[in-house]
Amino acid sequence: MAISMKEFQKLADYIKLNYGIHLKEEKQTLITARLHNVLNELKLKSFTEYYDYIISDRTGMAAATLLDKITTNHTFFMRETDHFYFFRDKALPYLSNTQGDKDLRIWSAGCSSGEEPYTLAMLIDEYLGEDKALWDTKVLATDISNGILEVAKKGIYSNDRIAALPAHWRINYFSKLSNENSCLIDKIRNEVIYRRFNLMESFPFKKRFHVIFCRNVMIYFDNKTKDSLVERFYHALEPGGYLFIGHSESINRESSKFKYIMPAVYRKE
Repeated sequence: MAISMKEFQKLADYIKLNYGIHLKEEKQTLITARLHNVLNELKLKSFTEYYDYIISDRTGMAAATLLDKITTNHTFFMRETDHFYFFRDKALPYLSNTQGDKDLRIWSAGCSSGEEPYTLAMLIDEYLGEDKALWDTKVLATDISNGILEVAKKGIYSNDRIAALPAHWRINYFSKLSNENSCLIDKIRNEVIYRRFNLMESFPFKKRFHVIFCRNVMIYFDNKTKDSLVERFYHALEPGGYLFIGHSESINRESSKFKYIMPAVYRKE
């Protein structure tokens, strides 16, 4: 089923307005392919009918399905490894020495299938060791896709996907389900709190974070949307807090208050 330029633009405008995702014209063929089966299942005859169906749906399920189809939830354990080494070797020592109330607030924004927040939870557990029981170190993990959040909550991954992790992590933090799959132990799974959240909405958090990971999310946004989000991240961080973004992303250092630390790592001073 073909989508006209007018239909594509209406759909793209809706997505941009509500979710900040900027769909360029060259994505037209990709969007058509990803939504083809959805239209067939709904017995809709055109993308105009599909658009009308989305905006008239009050349950939010139609929009959730749309988002699941157009977003790419590609990630893996220890992606952009240098970030995790910096978190372990620089951020955690600084925070463990400065947080007298032992309340560590970390946000994984755009967490996808959970590899990033679970990696952070394992690093924290390993770093704090026996002192871990004295700390509140729950990691908040949010994503716009309900479908991918359900996958993340299960904490089940193929053995191939965890093969590159340190051997003692695979032994201590995973239980083998079969020859194909392993599951994170409850000790780690319970350290991550999953919530659906749209980054275009006002931040509802009562306390500021010490660390925010938002990697390979802003590549979907135009510059205006990205700059606005970066500013809100700045205000959502405690002084001295860190922001990690994707290596393919950047922050406008002339307009942002963030201090550049290393590629894709910034700090609020």
